[in-house]
Amino acid sequence: MAIEAQENEPTGPSHIGTMTMQYVPSIASQGELLPSREKVGGQIEDGRAFPHKVLVGKDPQIEDDYFVRNAHQLTQSIPGREPDLVFDAYSSASQPTDPDLAVGPNHVVVTFNTGFRIFDKEGNPLTGQIAPNPTIFPNGGCCDLTVSYDSAADRWVISFLGGGAQIAVSDGPDPVNDGWFNYNIPQINDYQKLSVWSDGYYMTDNTGSNNKVWALERDAMLNGDANAQIIGFNLPGIVTSGFYSPQALNVTNDDMPSAGNATFVYLQDDAWAGVSEDHLKLWSLTVDWVTPGNSVMSAPVELTTTPFISVFDGGSFSNLTQPNNGVPIDALQATIMNQAQFRKFGSHNSAVFNFVVDTDATAGELAGVRWFELRQDADGDPWIIHQEGTHISTDGKHAWHASLMMDASGNIGMGYSGMAGPTTPNPTDFRVSSYYTGRFANDPLGTMTISEELIAAGNANIPGLRYGDYNKIDIDPDDDKTFWFINEYVNSGRKGVVGRFKIAPDFNDDMGVVVINTPNDGALTNNEEVEISVFNFGLDTQTNIPVSLTLDGNLIANEVIPGPIESSNSVNYTFTATLDLSNEGQTYEIVASTNLSGDEDSSNDSTTKNVTHIFANDIGVSDITSPENGEGLGNESVTIVIENFGTANASNFDVSYSINGGTPVVETVNSTVNAGSTINYTFNELADISTPGTYEFESATLLGSDSDNSNDSTTKTVVNLSCSSETVSPNTPIGPGAGAVNTSVITFTDDFIVNDVNVTINATHSWVGDLDIKLVGPDNTEVVLFDRHGGSGDNLTNTTFDDEAATPIASGTPPYSGTFRPDGSLADFSGINSAGDWSLVITDNAGGDGGTLLDWTLQLCGDPNLSIGDNNIDDTELLIINKGDKLFDVLLPTSIDYDRLNITVHNMLGQKLFSNVLKNEDGTGYKYELDMSYAATGVYLVRIGNKEIGSVKRIIVK
Repeated sequence: MAIEAQENEPTGPSHIGTMTMQYVPSIASQGELLPSREKVGGQIEDGRAFPHKVLVGKDPQIEDDYFVRNAHQLTQSIPGREPDLVFDAYSSASQPTDPDLAVGPNHVVVTFNTGFRIFDKEGNPLTGQIAPNPTIFPNGGCCDLTVSYDSAADRWVISFLGGGAQIAVSDGPDPVNDGWFNYNIPQINDYQKLSVWSDGYYMTDNTGSNNKVWALERDAMLNGDANAQIIGFNLPGIVTSGFYSPQALNVTNDDMPSAGNATFVYLQDDAWAGVSEDHLKLWSLTVDWVTPGNSVMSAPVELTTTPFISVFDGGSFSNLTQPNNGVPIDALQATIMNQAQFRKFGSHNSAVFNFVVDTDATAGELAGVRWFELRQDADGDPWIIHQEGTHISTDGKHAWHASLMMDASGNIGMGYSGMAGPTTPNPTDFRVSSYYTGRFANDPLGTMTISEELIAAGNANIPGLRYGDYNKIDIDPDDDKTFWFINEYVNSGRKGVVGRFKIAPDFNDDMGVVVINTPNDGALTNNEEVEISVFNFGLDTQTNIPVSLTLDGNLIANEVIPGPIESSNSVNYTFTATLDLSNEGQTYEIVASTNLSGDEDSSNDSTTKNVTHIFANDIGVSDITSPENGEGLGNESVTIVIENFGTANASNFDVSYSINGGTPVVETVNSTVNAGSTINYTFNELADISTPGTYEFESATLLGSDSDNSNDSTTKTVVNLSCSSETVSPNTPIGPGAGAVNTSVITFTDDFIVNDVNVTINATHSWVGDLDIKLVGPDNTEVVLFDRHGGSGDNLTNTTFDDEAATPIASGTPPYSGTFRPDGSLADFSGINSAGDWSLVITDNAGGDGGTLLDWTLQLCGDPNLSIGDNNIDDTELLIINKGDKLFDVLLPTSIDYDRLNITVHNMLGQKLFSNVLKNEDGTGYKYELDMSYAATGVYLVRIGNKEIGSVKRIIVK
């Protein structure tokens, strides 16, 4: 983990210098231009190619995202408008393509990973796809372009990575016909993100060294000053998961704040070391360009947030599985997404930004967008969280890779990526696509009220796991209302798509019903009230708004809402007329409409809601919680969850279970299941699943008066895992003679991960109290089975050692027939590879008495899906050193450079808990300090390798 020192102290500059400048003539004057080049053959090896560092087990997700659980009734209820312009701006094979754009009065400049292109405001290209080098960056370079329009100066600013960073500032408002002042900054490392502020251009840098952020002398750069200054700073107290991705606030329009107090923001996740609760950190930077040494970066200010989960797959980049079992792509975790925005209003200043979160507490992660609006009363005043929320997509889709900003009225537009999630119906209909949502300034706080609107649908999966890295939304300076958003998708090739849309109203008179709040599904009557939310989409305040109510196509009422309702505001209204919804089991269609005279857009006048009068008597089995998959299963208890879907309490009803379609077991439940509640019930009759194999359980309720049988039953597949057993009959002597050792070996050729071991021994001996017996695994793990028990008693006859046994061996008596817990724990073998030699070692510690090892049986159980098929890494062995306190040094000593190798940690269910990338930095091997201090006790598998080779070892966390 990376934690800066001097956490609560302001800091001065860590670098002061000047930039070199080179003037580049206009694009139009250069004649034939070099087209953009592609980076193909794999993902780009930038700083985001290294996964994040997280702590296994820290901040486990135990419930869904707070804002998802507590969504406002207006969430995504207000119809949005179809984008009025959509076009593909570039085609690129880079992985990822890094889309970005900026909008000026007459031009739209689009950049991507290896090129840029210029359009007019109707999406017509004014150039082809141009290579940045040498067109405006003659000193070479790589990738990661960004573009900004400095509205106050009417200039364009483009950044480019390679040999540090290069910044090109246009010397006029026309990006085609004006020249460029090109500034070189060799100190920049990676993932540079430039923001426009009143007294500087501010840039962040993904680096583990000093100079996390940079201040560039804006006034001098706009004038082409060859001695423009640059000042570097650290961010005191920042904690990251290994990727530095804070952002400086960017001024959205031409209304600049006073000089100084440029604000940087970053999330702090309590899944990271050094963070005790989820929060935001903010830093303010005040630069003195006259005396740079007087410049000050403030100590961090912490703003506590509603808890969030920002970690996906243990920090790996392989996160969101694409439709049809496609490659899991990057969720872009631990990143303030491009771009954090600042805007001044009459009464306050606002800042908006976002990052991705996992909203689903189940194993099936679901990406959502956690977004914020901060406010301050005046320039330089303290920031507070004015509102925060989590946006999720419709139909169970992922929502992530977002960018948001405010228009002149304080409305928010947010573009983002959407894709089928774990529960999305017809997932191949929802490839990675571009969407937008938003909210009006006066909407309920923390709520994106605009319905999800499609910008452009992708038609294939993203190739490879790297996706996007960043995108951007911008606003048209012509009206300060129209949003432009660029995003990455696949449309017969990997492309960047631009969509133009508006939240602010265009019409004077435009009203509509956006939500029917009540009634809702339930036990309904013949006298139900209807409450609606009515929204003013227009510019003019409205009074005396006619509204109508219909039920199943029949007009029920025409009424009038007195108002007034101001522009972009909503009110709730309850009809005087009521509805008869008393027919149990019926679904009713309710339509509410506004009928404003002169309404200029009738498409948003009406809303329809289907409401069901739920059956009184309706119960069912919603889950079978036991038995579970396992080895050595026998007569097992069957436990089910019974749910009452109806409106009446239920008791004294029958339930059943059957196995593989056999005769059902039927029993009576005497407990009461309250309406809308669940209970657990365990059958008295056990299920015999003792033979290894797969069993299909079906359980159902048998309520005679049940009105809906479609939800009565559920099924579950239970697997009794097969175990492999080997027996040898050595008939070799045990003793006599003090210290005599008898070793017998069983060799397993089956190759899987062990999760249960049982040993059965038949041996004669006339004084078993002399004997020590232990089992030694292929990796030399030793477990003591029997440590000199039984005194002068004789023999071990069909003595089975099993960790699940009720009786410890120390409590037994010779000849120990039956099953006993060993002195040691056979669970110590969990996680090792089954293949190899297993040794039973019997030591006779005294002379005079002796015996014979007649035979012994070794039973190994495990899931073949956890088998190890790695090709071992040549000439080395994976070493894991337990340093105590749940800290482990993981070492793969080798002088061979395999480039990047992954280190992963899995539990015994095969779930990946942690992932990172290692390099052979000093030529002595691959090293990682693994912190398991928050992990539950148990056995884990640690692997270092790639797709072709790897080494695995287990660790035990105690």
